[in-house]
Amino acid sequence: MIKSNKKSKSFVASLLLVLAAFIWGSTFLAQKEGLSQIGNFTFLALRSYLAVAVLTPVSFFIYKNNKKKYGDGDHGENKSFFSKRLFIGGVLCGASVCIASLMQQYGMVFSEQNSTVSRAGFLTTLYILMVPLIGLIFRKKVKPILWFCIAIATVGMYFLCVTESGSIGLGDLFLIICALLFAIQIMIVDHFVKTLDGVRLSLIQFGVAAIISTVGMFIFEKPDLMAIKDAWFSIFYAGVLSSGVAFTLQVVAQKNLNPTVASLIMSLESVFAALTGAVFGERLTSNEILGCALVFSAIILAQLPVEELFKRKKQ
Repeated sequence: MIKSNKKSKSFVASLLLVLAAFIWGSTFLAQKEGLSQIGNFTFLALRSYLAVAVLTPVSFFIYKNNKKKYGDGDHGENKSFFSKRLFIGGVLCGASVCIASLMQQYGMVFSEQNSTVSRAGFLTTLYILMVPLIGLIFRKKVKPILWFCIAIATVGMYFLCVTESGSIGLGDLFLIICALLFAIQIMIVDHFVKTLDGVRLSLIQFGVAAIISTVGMFIFEKPDLMAIKDAWFSIFYAGVLSSGVAFTLQVVAQKNLNPTVASLIMSLESVFAALTGAVFGERLTSNEILGCALVFSAIILAQLPVEELFKRKKQ
């Protein structure tokens, strides 16, 4: 009964991450459009403030509801709205998300490739390789089947997004750094979310990102109200859906998933980025279709109880 309940929670968590990946994948186009009108720090600051605006009432509602139902909670997480551990986790997540997002945005701005959206999707999701490697440093075991899935997904993302030249430019370097920082953020979330409220953690995360990017906005950029007005839809989409909804879904879902499995599912954003691009005029080549199929296969295989089946056969 306990195993069944755990599998059910993992399945729901996986669905939440698929939804998050879809939102992130579709956000690449919104980012591309928004960054053509306003600066990187300005875009990130505004989307982060929108995320805070969305998450604040939701966080208070969940906090009050949990306090009524469970009191202070098993780990005292409902004793106060902001605890020291929650604050530390939120600051670490916020700093990593902020810098990772800036690297992603600069990567898209400096990329000289025609298929910026799909290439950015591939390079960003290189975190699927980095998460298990970082996990090994902290002695987190990775099942052999997951390494196999990671290999399939990586090959799939190569076919999906890398152009024939396969060159690495300045924009690509920014995106690789972005992938590393997102991998670190995934591991930080995995460390803190087991004993903390995910929505409040996400709220602090974007509060920190908003503060950091606002400082950068006033130091390095000159915000233009007319340009911001023209980019309102891109800012709204990235702020409410990508930051406010998708990142919160990630934090909540990781409570019931292995970080390596979570990173594999989230890598679907590269597939959704390419598909969204195709909907808005970018044609999918045969290589890109093959890439989609490989990544999707890796995600499905990672969710199947392959090792349990082999054990049963041996018995």
